[in-house]
Amino acid sequence: MTDNDTSLQVEAVSGKRLKVKAANVLLRFQTPAPGELLGQAEALAADIDTPFLWECAGEGEFTFAELADEYFGDNGSKASATEAAALLFALHAAPIYFHRKGKGRFRKAPPDILAAALAGLEKKRQQALAIERMADELTAFTLPPEFPPLLDMLLYQPDRNRSETKALEAACARTGLSPTCLLARCGAIPSPYAYHLRRFLREYFPRGVGFPAAQPEIEAVDASLAALAETLPRADVRAFSIDDAATTEIDDAFSLTPLAEGGWRVGIHIAAPGLGFAPDSPLGALARERLSTVYMPGDKITMLPNALVERFTLRQGHDCPTLSLYLTVAQDFSITAHESRIERVPVVANLRHHDLEPLFNAQMLATGLDDFPFASELSILWQLAQACLARRGKTAAAQGDRDYSFHIEGDLADAQACRVTITERPRGSPLDTLVSELMIVANSLWGNLFADNGIAAIYRAQSAGKVRLTTAPQAHEGLGVAQYAWSSSPLRRYVDLLNQWQLIACLRGDPPPFKPKSDLLYAALRDFELTYAAYADFQRTMERYWCLRWLHQEARTTIDATVRRDELVKLDGLPLLQRIASLPALPPGSRVRLDIDSSDLLTLALTCRYRETLETPSNGARQDEHDTGSTIDDPPSPEQTTWEQQKPPVLLMETADV
Repeated sequence: MTDNDTSLQVEAVSGKRLKVKAANVLLRFQTPAPGELLGQAEALAADIDTPFLWECAGEGEFTFAELADEYFGDNGSKASATEAAALLFALHAAPIYFHRKGKGRFRKAPPDILAAALAGLEKKRQQALAIERMADELTAFTLPPEFPPLLDMLLYQPDRNRSETKALEAACARTGLSPTCLLARCGAIPSPYAYHLRRFLREYFPRGVGFPAAQPEIEAVDASLAALAETLPRADVRAFSIDDAATTEIDDAFSLTPLAEGGWRVGIHIAAPGLGFAPDSPLGALARERLSTVYMPGDKITMLPNALVERFTLRQGHDCPTLSLYLTVAQDFSITAHESRIERVPVVANLRHHDLEPLFNAQMLATGLDDFPFASELSILWQLAQACLARRGKTAAAQGDRDYSFHIEGDLADAQACRVTITERPRGSPLDTLVSELMIVANSLWGNLFADNGIAAIYRAQSAGKVRLTTAPQAHEGLGVAQYAWSSSPLRRYVDLLNQWQLIACLRGDPPPFKPKSDLLYAALRDFELTYAAYADFQRTMERYWCLRWLHQEARTTIDATVRRDELVKLDGLPLLQRIASLPALPPGSRVRLDIDSSDLLTLALTCRYRETLETPSNGARQDEHDTGSTIDDPPSPEQTTWEQQKPPVLLMETADV
């Protein structure tokens, strides 16, 4: 519109007027009209052969107008405005061939750089073709040949820079399926069980669940045990353990000896792997790495190698090294004295729950026990447990509380062919109370021993309803004890093993391996807390998987449930909590029937729909709110879950701090 010395006022094709600095003007022309020039130049630029243009360009810098004159000109004539604009468009569209050096100025790329750039461009083109091909194959539910070696990455930690991940995302967008479900449809996942197990193992056991060869270390342990057999005193007791049928890590046993003056001497005997190896030994480092045994229905991953467990588990018919706590119990079942010892204890029996419970239960205690091995000892220990419970100001587990056990028939390598049986048992049975109370006594008294002697230890404390691990001897309000140091499961938990090393040093008068406020102590506490929570979360995941498998196996289309609160219900016969969006407003404790619409073993999703109300509770009826259960939305405490291979529910009551 106007042309000044330093600026111009121009009118764009759209009609908008702009002020442009003269230094930014690349091309001045009178004809054709601007709109016509743009259209003609773009069409002409599409016909320009870029490689030929590169060959035509000189080695130095040049302006687009100069190259346009050379490319389009004839016998020294200049290129038209349309041709110059077309060449400018072509140069801008080919950054691989021509490098920009300023406004309207360019330099052709050196041959070696151009060759590398063209190779990269070709590689990208081939990658794009490969992504499209793989996406097409996935959309047809066929697994591309590139996928099998990368399945772990694609399933659990996808790398979005890889072509395979991009193809998977494209196929998911086309099919509307999640990556996991799509790969399952393509046959990449052997089974939902394998998918959930592999997710856990990949993160926490990347080198596999097997143990490294440790024959020299085991031989050193055998030498230590041989020396202990010569030096440790042999207790004059008849110890017996109480465990689930599948328990192999038997780390506690009991004994009862009548006293001449009346009362009894009660022995609580804990397996002592801490006598066989030190914290800084290879076996100690292995326990420090794993931190806990991992439990799941049908299987477990032990903290210590089986060969080591066999040497320290309290097996029937063996004299086993133990840390023993002896309680002097009066006839009124008050504890008048206690003493801790390192010794060898003869274990005369490994009693099992399934054998004892028909003979030793609340009904039999009320009517009189039959004559069976250890009936008298169990009866006295039961009365002691009741007295300890009362002294703590607590009551036994309420009626209606339940624990669940899973029995898996078949080879887990083919989990789809396995059959699962889920059994329900009341919590708070006499056996539960007996063992849990004696464990609480041992962990509390040994915690007091640490505190009195100023020895560093890891305690479990509870205040304001929050349970946590701490290195300070603080009260556990839930249990009603002044301090509580986990020490009763050294074969299964690293915290217990650490505390055992400290206790052994205390009883021997040696310097403890872990000093107060040491980095090693704090690191062990932190790592154990995080790892133990992760293991517990995995347990809940596998428990939920087997619950859904049971629903599939039994072909259940309906199931009864008890309302907990709001939309949350507890399914009958299963440790499973579920939210029901269609549930009407019902008081807690109401009984309802649900239709099972769908379930997915990969995502562990369960969809149920309210069908009818079976029963509503009368005023004042007790709400059954203490069953263990798992739900994706409202999971239970990590320690509220029982397993077929885990310590029996009695010990879970102790570890759950209930």
